[in-house]
Amino acid sequence: MNRTTVYPGTFDPVTYGHIDVVARVAALYDKVYVAVAVSEQKDTLFTIEDRVNMLKRAVSEYKNVEVESFNGLVVDYAVSKSATIVIRGLRMISDFEYEFQMALTNRQLRQEVETVFMMPNAAYSYLSSRLIKEIASMGADVSKFVPPHVREKLRGKFTK
Repeated sequence: MNRTTVYPGTFDPVTYGHIDVVARVAALYDKVYVAVAVSEQKDTLFTIEDRVNMLKRAVSEYKNVEVESFNGLVVDYAVSKSATIVIRGLRMISDFEYEFQMALTNRQLRQEVETVFMMPNAAYSYLSSRLIKEIASMGADVSKFVPPHVREKLRGKFTK
């Protein structure tokens, strides 16, 4: 049985919520690809190289996890990695409608790839990268939400 999965996202920046999902997925699957989307549609704060490097450092303890960037459809990326599962994180019920629509669309594109929804620990369910960037831009301490190396990268982006 193929126990390879893909956990895609922009991870701009990676948060403790993302890391919690990676830990849960790494315990369930033999191989996990954390796929950082190039995402030209989104105006990201960090470059693709920065996002990949921050994630690699954040999840380095998980030996069955590999972090890399991708461009294009996540289901095509999954097939290229022989993955049969795409993991999508759900924080709040408000995430569900969009994620459900995306999962059904992905199923139409590639029937052999299933979407599995994973919730982070309740302590991280309210976290979003967008919120972290917003409070960091106002000089707030984000150490409860992101690893120290990510906090420093955020500080560097917003220190005048």
